Amino acid sequence: MAGWNADNAAGPTGLGAVTLVEGSSFCISLQNGDIFAHHPHGVFYRDTRILSRWCLTVNGQELEPLGAWTPSPFRATYIGRAVRADGRADSPLTVVRSRELGSGLLEDITIRNYSQQPAACDVALSVDADFADLFEVKDGRFHRQWEQTRRSEDGSLKIGAVWQGVRNGVIIRAQGCTVSEDGLAFNATIPAQGQWVVRIVAMPDWDGAEGLLHHPAADTASPQDIRQQAWFATVPEVTMGNPSVQRTMLRSHADLGALRIVDPNHPERMVAAAGAPWFMALFGRDSLLSSSMILPLDASLALGTLQTLADLQGSAEDVLTEEQPGRILHEVRFGVGTGLALGGKSAYYGSVDATPLFVALLGEVSRWGVSAQDIAALLPHADRALDWIRDYGDKDGDGFVEYERLNDQGLINQGWKDSWDGINFADGRLAEAPIALCEVQGYVYSAFIARAWMAHDAGDGHLAAELQDRAARLKKRFNEAFWLPERGYYAVALDRDKRPVDACASNMGHCLWSGIVDADKAQQVADRLMSPEMFSGWGVRTLATDMGAYNPVSYHNGSVWPHDNALIVAGLMRYGFVKEAQLLSSALLEAAEYTDNRLPELFCGFSRDECPEPLPYPTACSPQAWASAAPVMLLRSLLRYEAHVSLGGLWMDPVLPESWGSMHGENAPVGTARVTVDISGTRTVVEGLPEGMVFHRGTRPPLDNFSELEILRRKVARRRDG
Repeated sequence: MAGWNADNAAGPTGLGAVTLVEGSSFCISLQNGDIFAHHPHGVFYRDTRILSRWCLTVNGQELEPLGAWTPSPFRATYIGRAVRADGRADSPLTVVRSRELGSGLLEDITIRNYSQQPAACDVALSVDADFADLFEVKDGRFHRQWEQTRRSEDGSLKIGAVWQGVRNGVIIRAQGCTVSEDGLAFNATIPAQGQWVVRIVAMPDWDGAEGLLHHPAADTASPQDIRQQAWFATVPEVTMGNPSVQRTMLRSHADLGALRIVDPNHPERMVAAAGAPWFMALFGRDSLLSSSMILPLDASLALGTLQTLADLQGSAEDVLTEEQPGRILHEVRFGVGTGLALGGKSAYYGSVDATPLFVALLGEVSRWGVSAQDIAALLPHADRALDWIRDYGDKDGDGFVEYERLNDQGLINQGWKDSWDGINFADGRLAEAPIALCEVQGYVYSAFIARAWMAHDAGDGHLAAELQDRAARLKKRFNEAFWLPERGYYAVALDRDKRPVDACASNMGHCLWSGIVDADKAQQVADRLMSPEMFSGWGVRTLATDMGAYNPVSYHNGSVWPHDNALIVAGLMRYGFVKEAQLLSSALLEAAEYTDNRLPELFCGFSRDECPEPLPYPTACSPQAWASAAPVMLLRSLLRYEAHVSLGGLWMDPVLPESWGSMHGENAPVGTARVTVDISGTRTVVEGLPEGMVFHRGTRPPLDNFSELEILRRKVARRRDG
């Protein structure tokens, strides 16, 4: 089960690597478009590398890269120059490779001749497929040798492979080619001042059934374009006064659309894959948080994620996969290696936070107006999740949810900082399991509150009161056990001996988001998060600079994660720290300007004074669902934009930074309606609310303020009764 108990940072893809993503497929190549197996490159389909070599040569020479760009998440253009055999740099031939990713790969190759004379060219594309499992490629360890066949058939190259009864294959096609053992070859004559064009298609051939990759004529949209256009038609169209902020929001929306994957058993359900290149799969924590962060943008992604995770919810005890009744999974994979490691299964359940986040998200989608029928179908799963929290999450009965892996191959740390060294004391010593993370207690608190509100809406006052009481008792115990008064912040965790793990970490920002922080402690938490030790100038670090394990180039011990910061901003806004939230939000979006307006999974924690631009983390995923959702979450938080359909209200009290300019949003989903929002200075206008809903210029009372919300509920009931 090495795939789980590994360094969870993605392996390096090489300097300047270009990554494309479409659904669960992804492609990694060099700047000139070539793919080599000795790099962690390839075209991947269902967690398997179906192309491990894709190398173009002209007259026996590889292309000199001139530039590459990605006009959409699933499309790239590479421009290179043919190199003369004698090495001279004055070749008149340029090569444009236009690539589109679907379930396979389409590539249009155009060679342009700028000479006054025609040019005879031997064009060759060497192709190979090792069908390596994604984890094998990521970790650079190859354990299986497929029995491979290569044959020419109807002008196509077919590569097939068998290993212990498992069959994989890929088909490569092009017009006018000669198929050889190495790949495809073309004898081309490019006219003077003219060009030569060829289209090459590679398709997965799974178990003898050819995979489909439909590519229409050049003047019509591809399936990938149609899918993306449908996504943009569904989500709100947001226009910001600041052009850079606008570009970041558009990039965020586009990447989120491309990162959607489909439940094969339910094609109507979309879920968010965690991120490219190595995590193009359903992850419990990542998919739940990402769809929660963008809920005002699109509720269908959250609902699809909940429904899919509910179908896969734990039903038995399994030490190998760490499955337990009611537990929400950590990760689903399809590769052969994963299935073998997990005893023929594809799901691993070693996550401590996915289960409470499941309940919290269900409560949130119910407030945003997802149908009562869909909510009712998921409620039994929420109750089973709460049973897991009681029976398995809190095995020692101390009121806190802890984790400890069930076998020596599972994840050592099972919260969002899941690297082996992610949880440590102030002096750098590693904490030992069972470990109770501070933010997980906040997620459990949110789960209790969420389920209480769903009970309220269903008229079950007894259950609502019981869950309110559980939440209140947890909050009291948490603030007694985790608060470090001499340091002015919360311990990141309790260790196996119930000692506070006293490192100053960003996790406590999530506690602000959940509302588990006592009001009299919030100021100190905010001050510490925005201190020079924590705030780099680009974002809040995962670990303070004065901690023993701090390293600005560490995955979880000093780096800056956009999603982490977006949740911190939401927490700061919850407790009224507007200026701090504005500063942090603006810093993150300024950082995005250095990465083509796409926030990566993480970047290094060097201070802005030390480095004039955010330094990229070498193996960061990009695009990545959390990071792509972060700009949406920042905007949502600074708008103070909340809906509660059962209370008949939409709340908004914008505090956008002046530098962001005005905002216009259309097609924003609220219940069964689509609303338009205009914000300019202090003016806010909302149009199109569904019947029975009222716009409130202000902030909604916190969900754990049941008395104030009950007064509001009664007012709504009286209004509806006339």
